[in-house]
Amino acid sequence: MPRPGDAIRGRLPETPVPATGLIALLDDIATIADDVATLSAAAAKKTSGIVTDDLAVTAEQSIGLRRERELPVVWAVARGSVFNKTVILCPGALALNAVAPWAITPLLMAGGAFLCFEGAEKILHRNAADEGEGAAEDPALTDPEAFERSRISGAIRTDLILSAEIVAITLGQVAAATFMTQVGVLYLVSVVMTVGVYGLVAGLVKLDDFGEYLALKGGPRAGLGRFIVAAAPKLLHAISTVGMIAMLLVGGSILLHGFPPVAAWVHHLVELLPGALHGVATMLGDFLVGLVAGFLLIGLGKTGVPQKLWAMVPKPKKATA
Repeated sequence: MPRPGDAIRGRLPETPVPATGLIALLDDIATIADDVATLSAAAAKKTSGIVTDDLAVTAEQSIGLRRERELPVVWAVARGSVFNKTVILCPGALALNAVAPWAITPLLMAGGAFLCFEGAEKILHRNAADEGEGAAEDPALTDPEAFERSRISGAIRTDLILSAEIVAITLGQVAAATFMTQVGVLYLVSVVMTVGVYGLVAGLVKLDDFGEYLALKGGPRAGLGRFIVAAAPKLLHAISTVGMIAMLLVGGSILLHGFPPVAAWVHHLVELLPGALHGVATMLGDFLVGLVAGFLLIGLGKTGVPQKLWAMVPKPKKATA
């Protein structure tokens, strides 16, 4: 039996309810957010080794600082790292990937060469310090402000190279994604990595203060506090060594993979070894490439050739009053 109103409804045209622009926009945002989360997790796994190196190198820069200046220096380097990633590297990587993707590898190799140079230079400086050269004047004591500025600038320069490697690896993970997804992943990974690295560094440099707090509280925790106070300097110096090695490892790996035939030949040699030695052999190969490249660059610098070439580059003239 027909119901009341059926006749009226039968005379009305059936029109589909259109999806509103807001619902479509929210759906697009949800899809992008899901892609960003998935690809960011994958990129984080790929860059975990670089982040470990970044942590070690950054923590090393805090050695020798005055206690009250440790956190301000870490904060200053963290701000520089945020600027490196968000203002220089992420926009630069997106632009290069769109305009000249071939330029990313040469730029990364230049950064890798810089890391090799820095790592080899640290080895030479450490040997000089062990032999007593330059021990009469400690820059941390004679001019602490200049020492602090040099540590901050050095850490930010090194962070720029390591962050460039992180951004490049991340970009490789999202190369096939949409532009908005690429932007979201690059910036999300950059923020997470920066907060994680510098949060851990801040904890490491204040570890001795925490131990001192426990020791002063007394009771059963005092022994643990004294142990932490005694172990903190040794831990930071061990991290310094790890940071020095990390520079050579990362720099050597970048240079090696910049020459695919050489990288393939080294990979073939590694495959001939037992499976348990593959990881160790790969790291050893990267380290040796970084060490040799670093010492070659130091030797090249002592010839004066780079300085002469730089002097030939036209410089902008200073404006006169």
